[in-house]
Amino acid sequence: MTITQPDLSVFETLESEVRSYCRGWPTVFDRAQGSRMYDEDGHEYLDFFAGAGSLNYGHNNPVLKRALIDYLERDGVTHGLDMSTTAKRAFLEAFQNLVLRPRDLPYKVMFPGPTGTNAVESALKLARKVKGREAIVSFTNAFHGMSLGSLAVTGNAFKRAGAGIPLVHGTPMPFDNYFEGRVPDFLWFERLLEDQGSGLNQPAAVIVETVQGEGGINVARPEWLRALADLCARRDMLLIVDDIQMGCGRTGAFFSFEEAGIVPDIVTVSKSISGYGLPMSLCLFKPELDIWEPGEHNGTFRGNNPAFVTATAALEAYWADGSAMEKQTRARGEQIEQALISLTEENLADVKEYRGRGLVWGMEFTDKERAGRIAQRAFELGLLIETSGPESEVVKLLPALTITHDELDEGLRTLARAVRETA
Repeated sequence: MTITQPDLSVFETLESEVRSYCRGWPTVFDRAQGSRMYDEDGHEYLDFFAGAGSLNYGHNNPVLKRALIDYLERDGVTHGLDMSTTAKRAFLEAFQNLVLRPRDLPYKVMFPGPTGTNAVESALKLARKVKGREAIVSFTNAFHGMSLGSLAVTGNAFKRAGAGIPLVHGTPMPFDNYFEGRVPDFLWFERLLEDQGSGLNQPAAVIVETVQGEGGINVARPEWLRALADLCARRDMLLIVDDIQMGCGRTGAFFSFEEAGIVPDIVTVSKSISGYGLPMSLCLFKPELDIWEPGEHNGTFRGNNPAFVTATAALEAYWADGSAMEKQTRARGEQIEQALISLTEENLADVKEYRGRGLVWGMEFTDKERAGRIAQRAFELGLLIETSGPESEVVKLLPALTITHDELDEGLRTLARAVRETA
């Protein structure tokens, strides 16, 4: 693909230096549909990024777009705080009937604010309020958000340093396979809990991702998650599952923890819950934990009614038919896995490991700078992928759940070419 030099002057002179994704994709995007994005010069890009997981149903999904346009054209409420609206009622009813009841999940639903970190902050606040304790346990290589409470339970040193103040009341423990099988699961955690001289205050909760997306596509085994849930129950700690990137069908089932057969006390959901890339998040929790006082946690944009509209449309279009979406996601995941197996066999000296679930996969290379070169070459070839991991050492694949078999095959062939051409 021949790309003319885009005019990036206003972004480079006026926008903050904090911008990041655009540095790896130096073009000006103009429109998008499905799994394709187009820049202002008409160049086409196959999207294996999906808005960092916020576009599980693709760009400008026609079903969701139609529902949104109809709602706006009839002057439906857009800004509603926590007022009762027809759009919110429709979403709550759909969420209860299509997601919670079929899974026998008893959760209450809280709208904490527009973003994932709002959901995490509310989960941490609630856990501390319920238990009357301050300490939260998280895991190595975790990522839970960029506000201070979320950063305190995030592992990445670079992101933590941006806080500018000490990040307290969070203690990291080893994630699954952190010691590559050399240490029994939770040995260190259990010992600290048992030892009155360990210095670990009794935690209010443990927060975990079933697959660490930003941390390098680290996949927790179902048996590890079950053991963690058991440990939390035995030690009087609430279990919080952060399903912000891995929920809404990303790993197959609607919630990523379903495969493990556990029922967390609190679940955070965002990104693809609106289905259309519109800001929206949820904090779900067991009814007995709902001890909030009215207004004790609030936010101006927690009632984004257009997001409720597209969220309802997404649930009705993709989750009313039982396991159809889940089966398709698993099939697409197997397609990716087979391609990564072939790539690994072709590059035995360079590929350290590939791993993933559903439609989130990562490929780690022995040369930690290789992933960045692959992502750059992929962009030049018309494929959008990002890197992941504490040193950006993992190529991360995160296509839309609605991607077709042929589109996925096209992207995987482009990825293979980028790998070969950066060897």
